[in-house]
Amino acid sequence: MKQLLLVATLLTSRLCVAEEVMDVWPDLAPGETTRLIGEKQPPVANENPPVTRLVNITRPTFTVHLAPKPNGTGVLILPGGGFGKVVPDKEGSEVAEWLNRNGVSAFVLSYRTKNGADDPGWVRPLQDAQRCLALIRSRANPWGLKPDRVGLLGLSAGGQVAARLLGASGRLTYERIDSIDNVSPRPDFALLIYPWNLYDSGRGELIEGTSVPKECPPTFLVHTDDDRSSSLGTVLFYVGLKRHGIPAELHVYENGGHGYGLRPVAGSQISSWPDHAAH
Repeated sequence: MKQLLLVATLLTSRLCVAEEVMDVWPDLAPGETTRLIGEKQPPVANENPPVTRLVNITRPTFTVHLAPKPNGTGVLILPGGGFGKVVPDKEGSEVAEWLNRNGVSAFVLSYRTKNGADDPGWVRPLQDAQRCLALIRSRANPWGLKPDRVGLLGLSAGGQVAARLLGASGRLTYERIDSIDNVSPRPDFALLIYPWNLYDSGRGELIEGTSVPKECPPTFLVHTDDDRSSSLGTVLFYVGLKRHGIPAELHVYENGGHGYGLRPVAGSQISSWPDHAAH
């Protein structure tokens, strides 16, 4: 889907050549009283390759992965983790490496994690994602990006945040604090990869607070039929895009479950989704 990723030619396979960690907010994030970058949970036994899981994040940061041969496109990656944690490698840096191989610079966000039972989980990550998109666009020139080629890729819980961000149509969900917040946080394209819990089974619709506006950018969507986080939400989001005549591409695989990132799953063709997205 050429107009989604704006990448038509696969480049020589190389890993990220640069990784810089940057703060999302100049001081305390909205509503926070601490600045904690998170703690690693103990590794899961027999997990190969191992997966990093960060908890207790109140100071969101993002890593910069500039493409060795940039084509002017940048993508903000929102990893999954069920809002209680963030998975910065399997659903972050590994995705960044793939984007880099396609000439796309990538930015992996470690957004704030859930704080107590009354926290819905998505509010603070949405603020972090909007701020981060504006930051990336504001630094387009030094990072070799074109301001109108900044996209968003969300996986699992990050996919739900991405869907909510698309529905905001550029309206900020926090009070402006400086000139960065005058820069548009609206992505120019989006990829929703197994977005988590977009479907409200009671109403048979997208969850409350999620919608597809007429201003939604072109979107690429992936899910599996056997994912317990139902593919119906992803399908309904695609229907909304289709109704508005917005360029979109939907892939629903027979099997593969949830949380695979770019990694292959035995007996499934799910690992082919990056090839579809890159074209």
